[in-house]
Amino acid sequence: MVAATASLDTLCINSIRMLAVDAVNKANSGHPGLPMGCAPMGYTLWDQFLHHNPKNPQWFNRDRFVLSAGHGCMLVYALLHLTGYDSVSIEDIKQFRQWGSRTPGHPETFETPGVEVTAGPLGAGISNAVGLAIAEAHLAAKFNKPEAKIVDHYTYVVMGDGCNQEGIASEACSLAGHLKLGKLIALYDDNHITIDGRTDVSFTEDVLKRYEAYGWHVQHVANGDTDVNAIAKAIAAAKAVTDKPSIIKVTTTIGYGSPNKSDTAGVHGAPLGEEEATLTRQQLGWNYGPFEIPQEAYDQYRKAIDQGARLESEWNQALANYRSQYPNEAAEFERMLRGELPKGWEKDLPTYTPADSGLATRKHSQICLGALGPNLPELIGGSADLTHSNYTDIKGETGSFQPETPEKRYLHFGVREHAMAAILNGIAYHNSGLIPYGGTFLVFADYMRGSMRLSALSELGVIYVLTHDSIGVGEDGPTHQPVETIPSLRAMPNMLVFRPGDGNETSGAYKVAIQNRKRPSSLCLSRQGMANQANSSIENVALGGYVLEDCEGTADLILIGTGTELDLCVQAAKQLSAEGHKIRVVSMPCVELFEEQSSAYKQEVLPNAVRKRIVVEAAESFGWYKYIGLDGDSVTMNSFGASAPGGTCMEKFGFTVENVVAKSKALLN
Repeated sequence: MVAATASLDTLCINSIRMLAVDAVNKANSGHPGLPMGCAPMGYTLWDQFLHHNPKNPQWFNRDRFVLSAGHGCMLVYALLHLTGYDSVSIEDIKQFRQWGSRTPGHPETFETPGVEVTAGPLGAGISNAVGLAIAEAHLAAKFNKPEAKIVDHYTYVVMGDGCNQEGIASEACSLAGHLKLGKLIALYDDNHITIDGRTDVSFTEDVLKRYEAYGWHVQHVANGDTDVNAIAKAIAAAKAVTDKPSIIKVTTTIGYGSPNKSDTAGVHGAPLGEEEATLTRQQLGWNYGPFEIPQEAYDQYRKAIDQGARLESEWNQALANYRSQYPNEAAEFERMLRGELPKGWEKDLPTYTPADSGLATRKHSQICLGALGPNLPELIGGSADLTHSNYTDIKGETGSFQPETPEKRYLHFGVREHAMAAILNGIAYHNSGLIPYGGTFLVFADYMRGSMRLSALSELGVIYVLTHDSIGVGEDGPTHQPVETIPSLRAMPNMLVFRPGDGNETSGAYKVAIQNRKRPSSLCLSRQGMANQANSSIENVALGGYVLEDCEGTADLILIGTGTELDLCVQAAKQLSAEGHKIRVVSMPCVELFEEQSSAYKQEVLPNAVRKRIVVEAAESFGWYKYIGLDGDSVTMNSFGASAPGGTCMEKFGFTVENVVAKSKALLN
């Protein structure tokens, strides 16, 4: 795009600033400081570098723009509006932070086309961006040919001081440097202000030296308030470095243009007010009313519409040429972009009978991954340095995603659980059909919870492989025994939580997780082995809960079990049945899916007439009273665990057939 004149540059930059001022003032809520300070870098990037099509926000080969400092979302809303996205009209700008608007208080992918990631907590966006860059690098290595590049785009990020203080950003950016993600470019808004005031009260490190140590290319633009030429040169220089991610520290003045509030914490998260807005207009020479943008600025920004259409048209032609030269690769690429699973992807998922050896469900999970890998080329993931404990490797796959081998599907995240979850989200945000999964111990879900929550909120089909799911972990002790984690994950909206009770249910959990591309799944898997049940099945997992063992007529008691404790229910039922009691055993591998079944089906499985019920699960009882009622009981945890062999822990805390039988008889009598 041809650079505009200096005066037009200023007009375009101030258009962003004043839209932010006016929107925050009208809402009487928001963060005007960042968009006022970042307007020059936002304008320069979108005007001169960003490849995108405002009339097709989902064009695949667009550059991705991530606003990691999501509180400053009026920056991205202003840019979307000014460049001609239909998703953000001037009326949408006026409805900033209001009920039902497409301009919520932080960017949300599910509300606003053109927003690439749901940037809520600081540090999440830059970490998601690492995942976006990984997805681009992997697909480019997988599909591009020397003469045909159909995957070729950048990931740009605007991040702030707060992002650089968050641990998740350090984790993710360290990995990005190791992986040499040359198409990841971050612009760091160095404005020296956080909510508490000047950053020097808590943050005095040399950020660029830190990133240099990570293996990033580093630059500094000293005058980010007005020097668009310096910003442009720095971005161009970053693009020229292909073997390192880049960070450009752009020193800015928060709230630039506000005569009384700029460069203070007061402009970070509060409206300027009408009087200060008037003074800001005078300071900037802005002779326009609220929400009024001069036509010259619109004309400059909306050159992006024609350019975007041209870029997409050229890409479509390149794809057509690729399709004719490489029909098989093109068919797979386009299938993935459509989000279609390959035919027969699930055909090798294993099934089991009681004659088959009882394994830990983490081992069943490994077998599932081995069965899925060859049939599901879009499956990509790894572990946070626990490959040989989580068993997350794909049998038959050799090598891993490294700077020299980005075509590989296995990711070594290192001891970086939270970054792993955020990066998996980024891969899912890429919307290219990739299915990301990541493994760690279930107890470390607490390290990942912020990003797991964003998986659920943003409808991302990430698969979390969470092993060592109970006090059965044993000798590692209560620090590694997640007694409260499963119920807490079940409390998260739109998260599927599976605790399979044998090999068939593990296969079923994977089948459902793969099919659910708008819901993340947490697979809670055991360290210790368990028997395969006679009546379990892959298909029944999709029901969430089902009758595993039944009796003649109406049951006297229903035993509800999950995971390794399911077999305790089965064995206790046999003993109680032999003594003349009528016992039903219900397997509940996924409470969320059971809740979504019809009332008639739920009544069929758990009839109201049977009020005597016991839940058996080696976790806290929170949430189960909905199913056991006031007349029921549970064999669950009400304390932390202990360090001892796993079998000893299970016995001492009451997870034995004898205890289940005793509690059952107490109810029955």
